Amino acid sequence: MERKGRLGVERQPVQDACLPDVSGLLDGVPRQRGGPSAPSPGRVRKRRRLPRPWRVLPTPVGTPFTFGYGAVLVVTSLITAYGSPALVRALHQGSSTDVAHLVRMPVVVLVASALWVAGGLLSPFAVGFLVVLTALERRVGGVRTACVFLLGHVLATLATEVPVGVGVLVGYLPDSSLHRLDYGVSFGVAAGVGALGGVLPPWVRWPLLGVFGWMLVSDLVAFADPMTNWGHLIAFGIGIAVWPLVRMPAAPVRVRWGRM
Repeated sequence: MERKGRLGVERQPVQDACLPDVSGLLDGVPRQRGGPSAPSPGRVRKRRRLPRPWRVLPTPVGTPFTFGYGAVLVVTSLITAYGSPALVRALHQGSSTDVAHLVRMPVVVLVASALWVAGGLLSPFAVGFLVVLTALERRVGGVRTACVFLLGHVLATLATEVPVGVGVLVGYLPDSSLHRLDYGVSFGVAAGVGALGGVLPPWVRWPLLGVFGWMLVSDLVAFADPMTNWGHLIAFGIGIAVWPLVRMPAAPVRVRWGRM
């Protein structure tokens, strides 16, 4: 239909009588699909994570360092439990980090001494090894956990054995002090406890450090094995000293494609 006016011809759209009027349907399309409507913000509830107690134990995928190291300690503990006494004593003496062995083959005995658990698999430090290093590795990764353990083990061993060597050299201690049985993972575990405190929330950190520190001081006051007790305290302090290391964010892994 056309209507003429002064300005010319104006055309108005004419609705075809054969087609239905669909102009009102477009606004209702989202509501006609039958999908569930989005919940209102007030109805959204956060899912609560259920406790997962199995995460306190190491796994080959989640904590490969602790799992592999723990498997080695299980094997050496079985040798200690079921091997002949003469063989076990020879192995322990050959792995001892006393002054005589440290002077001759320091690297060998520092590694070998960390392959044994003093007291067996049911000792407190064996249980602490699994729980503490698993918790630490889940938070900071296997590389930094291994560094913390090695720092505590090596530095605390040297800090307790070097003064003995100096004391023998100046005549303050007898020559028999150069030969003693010293092996185990306890120094590394003590360093792990100290480092773990740095990545835990404060309400867990301070009770953990306080209780463990009190235990170490009590053992030192008892004066049953002062060298080992001092080593535990030194390793514990080393773990606390590396808080900046364990608190550093992990570097992103960059995969570069190209020529191998």
